[in-house]
Amino acid sequence: MQKILTIVGARPQFIKCAPVSRVLRKSAVEVLIHTGQHYDDNMSEAFFRELDIPKPNYNLGVGSASHGVQTGEMLKGIEDVLVKERPDVVLVYGDTNSTLAGALAASKMHIPVAHVEAGLRSFNRRMPEEINRVVTDHLSDQLFCPTETSVKHLAQEGISKGVHLVGDVMYDSLLYNVKVAEAKSTILERLRLRSKEYCLATVHRAENTDDAGRLQAILEAFREISKTYPVVWPVHPRTRKILQTLDASFITSPSPDQALRLSEPVSYLDMLALERRARVILTDSGGVQKEAYWLRVPCVTLREETEWVETLELGWNQIVGTDVGAIQRAAHRPIPPEPIAQPFGNGRSAEAIVAALLR
Repeated sequence: MQKILTIVGARPQFIKCAPVSRVLRKSAVEVLIHTGQHYDDNMSEAFFRELDIPKPNYNLGVGSASHGVQTGEMLKGIEDVLVKERPDVVLVYGDTNSTLAGALAASKMHIPVAHVEAGLRSFNRRMPEEINRVVTDHLSDQLFCPTETSVKHLAQEGISKGVHLVGDVMYDSLLYNVKVAEAKSTILERLRLRSKEYCLATVHRAENTDDAGRLQAILEAFREISKTYPVVWPVHPRTRKILQTLDASFITSPSPDQALRLSEPVSYLDMLALERRARVILTDSGGVQKEAYWLRVPCVTLREETEWVETLELGWNQIVGTDVGAIQRAAHRPIPPEPIAQPFGNGRSAEAIVAALLR
């Protein structure tokens, strides 16, 4: 029986690995490493519990640090585990430092690398995620692409061997969990929200959080929108620290009656419930852009580009950067028409990935 070593470390990776692990463990031995890149309970342990992901065999406990320090500590920890476990394949997800460290450690030990969510490109090399995904793709032996666009990106870079168009595993996860969220989550009641009468916001990317001007503009836009609809903003811990330097007066536990409502990070099921019932979603997250599309909620992307161009082409997403007026106009636009295309697969990506891994 094959031994697959899976590496995760951040919230989006937990969501992606859940459906794959569920299928993989029926036919193979999976060893799970959690690098500890996300370590807050709301952003780590809560996801393992809700998604029924097995407890990690190893937790490296790396935590927050600069890119170099964090990646270096992960490399050492992962290498130690690889020496001990000697897996047949190392499976990595997405575009975080955990992804890059896993791919580097495995390739230096001549262990095949499989990359889930391969081929994504923003064509912005100032994004740390872009560097991580490009390097990982060029180190990988099997590349599992979510869309035809991602396959074309790899072909343009000379990568065609080992490329599989499998669809998006986040869609698998959403289909599996959205009804559970509807039945179990009480987040709307707790926040006194009415369906389709609030906006949901998330901001975490360095291009926004590390630029005071951009973050101030986003904050101003949220305050303007909140004059019409409440804006619910579960705040990433790193974003919260930076916000406190801009305007400490409102970084408190908000009353449910406040128009701009900042909260701690929410669980996956609570996030699905909030997304499904939102009037519009304002985000710089790639995963949230897709979830908005799948749930048919208009999305406003607070970036200058996106890897998920399909959501733009189908009319459910608009890129606005941090222009206050553009954010407001996009937030109040009409509901787009129902799409005909299904660019992200049929919700059975995990089966396709595992079948390819075990061949």
